[in-house]
Amino acid sequence: MTQQSPALRLEGIVKTFPGVRALDNVSLDVLPGEVHALMGENGAGKSTLMKVLGGIYQPDEGLIYVGDTPVVMSNPLDSKAKGIVFIHQELSLAEELSVAENVYLGELPTLSFGRVDWKTLYEKTDAILSKLKVGFNARTLVGDLSIANQQMVEIARALTVDAKAVIFDEPTASLTDAEKLVLFEVIADLKSQGVGIVYISHRMEEIFKMTDRVSVLRDGQYQGSLLTADTNEEQITQMMIGRKLDLSRAPITHELGDIALEVRNLSCGSSYQNINFQVRSGEVLGFYGLVGAGRTEIAETLFGLRQPSAGTILLDGEQMHINSPSAAIKAGISLVPEDRKTQGLVLGMNCRDNMTLPQVDDMSAGPFVSDGAEVAVFDLYRDRLDIRTPGWRQTVGNLSGGNQQKIVIGKWLSMHPKVLIVDEPTRGIDVGSKSAIHKLIRELAASGYAVIVISSEMPEVLHVSDRIVAMFSGEIIRTFTSEDVTEDNLIQAISGITPK
Repeated sequence: MTQQSPALRLEGIVKTFPGVRALDNVSLDVLPGEVHALMGENGAGKSTLMKVLGGIYQPDEGLIYVGDTPVVMSNPLDSKAKGIVFIHQELSLAEELSVAENVYLGELPTLSFGRVDWKTLYEKTDAILSKLKVGFNARTLVGDLSIANQQMVEIARALTVDAKAVIFDEPTASLTDAEKLVLFEVIADLKSQGVGIVYISHRMEEIFKMTDRVSVLRDGQYQGSLLTADTNEEQITQMMIGRKLDLSRAPITHELGDIALEVRNLSCGSSYQNINFQVRSGEVLGFYGLVGAGRTEIAETLFGLRQPSAGTILLDGEQMHINSPSAAIKAGISLVPEDRKTQGLVLGMNCRDNMTLPQVDDMSAGPFVSDGAEVAVFDLYRDRLDIRTPGWRQTVGNLSGGNQQKIVIGKWLSMHPKVLIVDEPTRGIDVGSKSAIHKLIRELAASGYAVIVISSEMPEVLHVSDRIVAMFSGEIIRTFTSEDVTEDNLIQAISGITPK
């Protein structure tokens, strides 16, 4: 393999923004038929490097080669024309157009006088979709698809050209287990055809399952490459964050307080039925289950985004009628949502304004908002959560995913809630930031917060939770303590298997 000419090669790439050297002499090569992992913490430079490769940014220094030919990527279409295809984590689809129009956007087959050859378009698209084993066709409107199926449309785009290299950026973030298997088959097929694959992911199990080599960036600098078969999670993590990561969980040393939140016989149509649980001050209650089990829907009900069809919610023993998010916030319940981009942030606003958005009224004197009070709140939680940004004026949309998530968490912590609900707290976040957020969740519980954590990652829910609620098809199957839970009985419970 090492004697082959690379399918893709970057040499000495430098990219500087005002006040930030995002890439500092980065070199990387991808061989034909190789799956090459690119890893690093959020903010390490991975996205910037891919934007240089995709023609979105022009490098200040350095060269890009496709095969043995030096190339200049002037724009994304130019990059695709040269055989470099991107599967983005953040969807870039036109929801009002059909699947076929999205798959071949910018290169629709035409007849005479520029007319679209719809027959050919649909046939070519359906042929690609059949390889992906999806349950929709070329004529389906993208806006009618689930997020997971929209991700499959993104993947279909990669199969329309004679790709030299395909870049997958967190491709499984929105996929079900069945869809992940299809994706892995697609990657294996591309690999067998001699296509070079760049695989960007924070999921270690995928890295060790799918990749041949791993390259690591830290603070915009290349740290080295390793054969995947010759390394381990600890070595990669140390390269990423510059230190060993302590994954052990400290034993609980604080006493739990009174019941902060209690739910009795709560139901919401077909989403979930007869839900009963309690969470005490100082406790982390984890919710674990398959997609569609009803976990997020319960959180949305507690936050006033859904109205229950039956049941009771009690806060500090008092029955509550939560009919809106503002009512939930006033009662002392905060929700860090599952999707930070669309539900947790205003991407065009700066960091300070995002952080203080729920409490603008409390910081106002007449028609004016106190800038000093807002900056003080931002500074406090920037330091507490280690949010990496040049300052509060930075637009949130320009931050890395991990730092965006910390802004959302800081926003709700600044409201000093009695109950903090965190839905998928570390989705799309690197191991270093993930460890920091896990530690923060435990510290919040130790300081008296009642915390509910919803996660699709078993190691995460096992690591942070004092008790774990296992859900299946809208029902609670079993509640485990940290002492009696095992991976096996947790998997059985979320599969609907009750113990004999």
